[in-house]
Amino acid sequence: MTKIQFELDGKQVEAINGETIWQVAKRQGREIPHLCHSPEPDYRPDGNCRACMVEVEGERVLAASCKRTPSVGMKVKSASPRAIAAQKMVMELLVADQPARGTSHDPDSKFWYWAEKVEVTESRFPAAERWRGDASHPAMRVNLDSCIQCGLCVRACREVQVNDVIGMAYRNHGSKIVFDFDDPMGESTCVACGECVQACPTGALMPSVMLDDNQTRVIYADRKVDSLCPFCGVGCQVTYQVKDEKVIYAEGRDGPANHNRLCVKGRFGFDYIHHPHRLTKPLVRLPNAKKDAN
Repeated sequence: MTKIQFELDGKQVEAINGETIWQVAKRQGREIPHLCHSPEPDYRPDGNCRACMVEVEGERVLAASCKRTPSVGMKVKSASPRAIAAQKMVMELLVADQPARGTSHDPDSKFWYWAEKVEVTESRFPAAERWRGDASHPAMRVNLDSCIQCGLCVRACREVQVNDVIGMAYRNHGSKIVFDFDDPMGESTCVACGECVQACPTGALMPSVMLDDNQTRVIYADRKVDSLCPFCGVGCQVTYQVKDEKVIYAEGRDGPANHNRLCVKGRFGFDYIHHPHRLTKPLVRLPNAKKDAN
């Protein structure tokens, strides 16, 4: 086990086995904004959103804490005026291109959580032209006007689920997330595992059941219930979001069999639970009801 001693916000801490600055900070109870980074199993850090920038003493530029590993004697400041200013500026630039929070696709998204945390929920910058929504899929909605091109959905599809349906296409300000050759999601080779929906931090990819006709989230769970997927014998662990005693969405949980992942059945195949033909009481054969076949 390799241990590296360094200073984080004036305190001596240890990085173990190649931990990044962000991971050490989290272990120490410090919150650093992050959008393109997911601490879930099998997601590599990417460092492209620049929301997690920290200051390293003696270095000219700021460092992305989700990718930077500390060295012996390094002095890191995650909340210095320079680091905070950079985090706020990144968030303000991203907020500029987002729909207004009240009518956004997911006002409770990870993006808006961090916008509140850094106290930047409005922007002085003009908004860029955005893309129209895609409602071609029966279970998921694509609204790229909320996309920040963090790349999490690409990694979710290509590296975590290894389906390689989602990619980044075009160049410069015209670059966008696409399915296959920029096909509608419902006509692409997407297998509807929903990993991209679970990974998206902004609400650009959402379960359709949570949205109204204006693509604004109107359904919020009353509670969450941990369970096991009832379909096959793999034993995938899930967390069901429940509203008015009805399951509205299933999220993968970090179990030994699935590590947060689900297939299309596990994520979207729970509607049978509420079907009127479903048996909810055991059928007990009445005495003498079965005639002798002979």
